[in-house]
Amino acid sequence: MATSLNLLLNGRSHKTLKTTSIVLIVIGIVGIALPQFLSMAIALFAGWLLLFAGTIAMFITWHGFRDRWVSWLKPFVLVAVGLLILLNPLAGTAALGLMLAIYFLFDGFAGVGSAWEMRPQKGWGWMMFNGITSLLLAAIFILGWPFTSAWLIGLFIGFSLLIDGFSLLMLCLATRPVED
Repeated sequence: MATSLNLLLNGRSHKTLKTTSIVLIVIGIVGIALPQFLSMAIALFAGWLLLFAGTIAMFITWHGFRDRWVSWLKPFVLVAVGLLILLNPLAGTAALGLMLAIYFLFDGFAGVGSAWEMRPQKGWGWMMFNGITSLLLAAIFILGWPFTSAWLIGLFIGFSLLIDGFSLLMLCLATRPVED
């Protein structure tokens, strides 16, 4: 009896899943080996996305709200920030690093707080470990900011993509294509 996952993974989608997993693994390895390159690529990608979004917002504003000056604020900000990142991707990388530091800081406080409330139940130590790890990651970002952003973003994203690709590859190897 075929599982629902095997039914979803016919021959073509199985090959696509395998190819995707390998591409993610390669990008992850490149990100780990060259974290500054991946950090810069992410900043440039974000800049282009913001520029594109700003252009679309300008089009919508022009066709629906051109008489209201407040409506032009969002497209202007999107285009300006997109251009700033594209013209100075290092500043964009630093900004992304600061956002990640803030995320890890809040995540760490939430994890420590949750663990403290769970104490003495089983597993509270893992929650505490998770919270402390997030606080340490935030500290690494904050103490070295903005300089650590250039390599930490690429390193963390690289590890994440490597794990994603490896997980997909293991899923692919654990399932067989459904025969027609």
